[in-house]
Amino acid sequence: MMVNLSVIAQLVVAISIVIVWVFRFDNIIKEFNQYGLSTLVRSAVGSAKISLATLLVAGIWYPSLVLIPALMMAFLMLSAQYFHFKVSNSWQKRMPSLVLLILCLFIAAVSLNLIS
Repeated sequence: MMVNLSVIAQLVVAISIVIVWVFRFDNIIKEFNQYGLSTLVRSAVGSAKISLATLLVAGIWYPSLVLIPALMMAFLMLSAQYFHFKVSNSWQKRMPSLVLLILCLFIAAVSLNLIS
């Protein structure tokens, strides 16, 4: 049962990342400028998130691929939380990365069989 929920979580995380980093990229540019981060950092974070999202989808068929991308994505979402707090963004702006952080930790916990 938890494995099925983990697969759904993997898809939610991956699809969310693609929507934000591909179709809502104008918001990403504004946010990274607000945080004072460079174009190089923005590109590196975007590349990492798209790559990790791809691995989470591939992990549906190859479960051994899931743990590291889930933990790395969780770290990126934790970093997003830091920057949202740093610039005092509203809860509305903080919630998406917080939800994705929780989902990534859930995915990692299922992958480690901490939740069955």
